[in-house]
Amino acid sequence: MWLKPEEVLLKSALKLWVLERSNRYFVLQRRRGYGEDGGGLAGLLMGTLDAVLDSTSKVAPFRILHQTPDSQVYWSIACGASREEITGHWDWLEHNVMKTLSVFDSNEDVTSFVQGKIRGLIAEEGKGSFIQEEDPEKFREAILKFEKCFGLAEQEKLVTYYSCSYWRGRVPCQGWLYLSTNFLSFYSFLLGAEIKLVISWDEISKLEKTSNVILTESIHVCSRGEDHYFSMFLHINETFLLMEQLANYAVRRLFDKETFESDLVLRDPLQITKRGLENRAHSEQFSAFFRLPKEETLQEVHECFLWVPFSHFNTLGKMCISENYICFASQDGSLCSIIIPVREVIAVEKADPANKGVSISIRGKRAFRFTEVKDFEHLVAKLRIRSGTTSSPHHTASTEVATTSDSDNLVDYYEGQLMAGQKGSSKTVSTEALMTVFHPQDADNLDSKMLKEKMKEQSWNILFVERGRGVSMFRTKKTRDLVLRGIPETLRGELWLLFSGAVNDMATNPGYYTELVEKSLGTCTLATDEIERDLRRSLPEHPAFQSDTGISALRRVLTAYAYRNPKIGYCQAMNILTSVLLLYAKEEEAFWLLVAVCERMLPDYFNRRIIGALVDQAVFEELIRDHLSQLTDHMTDMTFFSSISLSWFLTLFISVLPIESAVSVVDCFFYDGIKAVLQLGLAVLDYNMDKLLTCKDDAEAVTVLSRFFDSVTNKDSPLPQAVQQASNLNDTKSYHPKVDITDLIRESNEKYGDIRYEDVESMRCRNRLYVIQTLEVTTKQNVLRVVSQDVKFSPSDLEELYELFKKEHFLSCYWSANSPVLRHHDPSLPYLDQYRIDCQQFRVLYHLLSPWAHCANRDSLALWTFRLLDENADCLINFKEFACALDIMYNGSFTDKLKLLFKLHIPPAFTEVESLSPSKGDDLSKEELIHFSQLNVSSPVDSQEADALKRSPEKAGKGKIDIQAYLKQWQDELLKKEENIKDLPRMNQFQFIQFSKTLYNLFHGDPEEESLYWAIATVTSLLLKMEEVGRRLQSPTSPAKSPASAAESSTDSQNTLKKDSAPQQTERRNVQSIRRDDHEWSFAFEQILASLLNEPALVRFFEKPLDIKAKVENAKTSQLKARARV
Repeated sequence: MWLKPEEVLLKSALKLWVLERSNRYFVLQRRRGYGEDGGGLAGLLMGTLDAVLDSTSKVAPFRILHQTPDSQVYWSIACGASREEITGHWDWLEHNVMKTLSVFDSNEDVTSFVQGKIRGLIAEEGKGSFIQEEDPEKFREAILKFEKCFGLAEQEKLVTYYSCSYWRGRVPCQGWLYLSTNFLSFYSFLLGAEIKLVISWDEISKLEKTSNVILTESIHVCSRGEDHYFSMFLHINETFLLMEQLANYAVRRLFDKETFESDLVLRDPLQITKRGLENRAHSEQFSAFFRLPKEETLQEVHECFLWVPFSHFNTLGKMCISENYICFASQDGSLCSIIIPVREVIAVEKADPANKGVSISIRGKRAFRFTEVKDFEHLVAKLRIRSGTTSSPHHTASTEVATTSDSDNLVDYYEGQLMAGQKGSSKTVSTEALMTVFHPQDADNLDSKMLKEKMKEQSWNILFVERGRGVSMFRTKKTRDLVLRGIPETLRGELWLLFSGAVNDMATNPGYYTELVEKSLGTCTLATDEIERDLRRSLPEHPAFQSDTGISALRRVLTAYAYRNPKIGYCQAMNILTSVLLLYAKEEEAFWLLVAVCERMLPDYFNRRIIGALVDQAVFEELIRDHLSQLTDHMTDMTFFSSISLSWFLTLFISVLPIESAVSVVDCFFYDGIKAVLQLGLAVLDYNMDKLLTCKDDAEAVTVLSRFFDSVTNKDSPLPQAVQQASNLNDTKSYHPKVDITDLIRESNEKYGDIRYEDVESMRCRNRLYVIQTLEVTTKQNVLRVVSQDVKFSPSDLEELYELFKKEHFLSCYWSANSPVLRHHDPSLPYLDQYRIDCQQFRVLYHLLSPWAHCANRDSLALWTFRLLDENADCLINFKEFACALDIMYNGSFTDKLKLLFKLHIPPAFTEVESLSPSKGDDLSKEELIHFSQLNVSSPVDSQEADALKRSPEKAGKGKIDIQAYLKQWQDELLKKEENIKDLPRMNQFQFIQFSKTLYNLFHGDPEEESLYWAIATVTSLLLKMEEVGRRLQSPTSPAKSPASAAESSTDSQNTLKKDSAPQQTERRNVQSIRRDDHEWSFAFEQILASLLNEPALVRFFEKPLDIKAKVENAKTSQLKARARV
């Protein structure tokens, strides 16, 4: 065990301990009297003393000391009761610490680091023990330290913490890494130096385990272009997996709203715990491996043996149990696996109690026997309750696989299950696969290809007899070998349904598809318009899709899926994939296959940003670098591989290969998942390596690959020539040696079969962060390019403002389970409208960035500015509107700034603001701010619909695209012109009083404050007198105030403005009395501008150059604290 470092004077201890190992910094010693040699008289004496002492006083026989070179003082850091235990500690030190210590310049730094590291390890071990014992005391202590160190909002949930080292350059700093729902935080305080680091998960673009000469194993985090390294974890794999989960959770929550909203588990960030994340990771791995519905959660895992009847031996593996499935996988993952749906179970019995056996019987007179099951009696009782069975079934089930006749019964039952959902269905739904309708097999015409096809069928029938047929068949290496050789045409639909897991969805949702078809018929949406446009482009060369039968079936499946999942709706490439599914599967089966592909096997592929496909392309590039380094050295730009491979992933090679070859790829995909597509892609590039290395540009490389795909054939395909698209039709155009798809698939497995599913998933997680951040960079660049044309900020300042704006958007999502802003983030919107903020968020940024934020009435100014910018009255503004307002404040001319202030004090921006809490003065609560920002605004639903129509005519509801709306929007942008100051409405006297008060507040604290006050008083008096004279000239007969009363009114107004310290009640009475006296007083902007231009002090104040850099730097450090206070 690790010990709290304590000094040991080695000189006096030499006779009691024997040296075992040593290096420059550590010594491993054995106590005399233990080990091979007795140690003579001294050893005998020490052994006797240790034997007679009680257990609490005994000294461990082994210890490790940290030595300071050239010193007699050593530090005890570890002890052990056995040689194995102490050797483990020694190996850890040599592997993780020794290389690190070489970077320190002084012995004191080395000792300080070692002591801090050991204390951290002790705390880490203590943390592990209390988590197991569920003692929250230490965790509560860690939470208090976390809150004190970082000052985040109270709602920020700490998930866990670890002791580790953070590298600043070449020097490690020992401290604590805190992982919370939204942030990765690190704190260290050693030798008077404090290090504090806070990184939000959504800013991380790279998260990986790495190693080099100094860092044997560390975690690399890249955020906003900065690299951070953390090392010396006690359990680095556990730490990394948890960090990976939290980062991907944040990315999905903030960037991938469509996927996240369907995930009920993660919708509330306050409910996330370390144990919950670990359980979730195991459940996801479980459901993905066995192709189960995503809703299944792993509940129990038992290590046991499964009797394999056709091989006559027990295989060791793990039984995994969820609510609706009992699954087993042997230890190597591919040797043997089974899936037993609970709905199929008819009996659960204790078998061979001496061997702790459990027998599970299912329909079809089959049984599975598990032995050496821990707590097997409890498991049997639990499974009986879950399956609703008794201990004594009325029939006898055998652990041997069913005979041929039983197999036929099983097939009948299987077909019955598949047809269950068709009972009472609409006659419009096709109940036959299109291939059986348009290409029925002729039993009498057995040519060589048909004979090979029959041999394939016979091989599968033999497999079914040996290993069972249906959901619960044994899946072994032989099953995979048969899939690689190509599935027979007659069995393809059945086996696709089985291997994809779609059979389970279909069995648990009878009648669902028919109901969807009836509901979706006649609907008119953007998705249905796109579907109609693409129907005739889906395998147009195949006879099935040259007839109304195939086209109608394709329309029904795609429309039903768009109705089921409107967040995906319809995406190009779905039509090509569904066409192939309909060739070999019945219509309802094809629908459930499409569900399995879109929602489980290829997640996030079929949405507007095709994030899933981009992620797998990044994985593909990584595999190319690992396996085809010669090719990557030749290609200067890796984006070439992304451009050519996109269609490979989206259509599973269907769009580039002849149909008879492509279906063999689909066979492998449904069995092995995306791994099969990645392997085949590598094999294609490897096959064409020599030609690609001679290519001079991308176009030539594309031509090489296109010719190769045209030459791929399937020599065993029984399809007629009218259906096949093989290259023999183009023999006259070019010569290219024929390549059989079966050989290509076999070669891909031989060369790249060692790529593991777990490695692919890890690469997916890692590259997902990179892909999302790359898309965000593209969004930022487009927004900045548009906004930079309208503002005078430097590119770097504008980029910093964008980051602050986007951060404010996200900060509102961090600590709210149902954030309204999160609902407004829609990646499908134009770039400018993807991130928008509400009035509350705008106020925070206004306080941090505005040069006018020092005003006493800054909340009112922020409110009026927001209302002015919110032209479409949806209570949200985008970055362009935000940046343009700030640009006027910082870079505008005297006239521009004055015009902005003028517009803030007239409708629609201006509204009377009165805090409900007099003790707060001019400050407004969040509720008051939101209330005032929504005044005189139409209902949210109407405004949102109107805004959606204005911004994006295609989102105008369920109607067709409104071309007229597009043209009008374009015309409005072209005709947009500079606002004329003469067009501004006049300002009434009450608004003018508020305007003058704002000016007084702006001048507070300025070096020329006194002269500015006199200037504004002069201007105010002059304007009031001018207005009085003007009214008399216009209406000489109308009753008006005398010059004396006008002057008195002017004086009263000035007094009202100057009395900033007077009670607000008095001020409001003065304003109200002015309004009651005269409602007709008003001022034009030209009058105010002309009057203010006569005062040099005012002109100097507004034309004084302002730099936003200092404000931006302060905002970057203060934004998080400001939001935490809110």
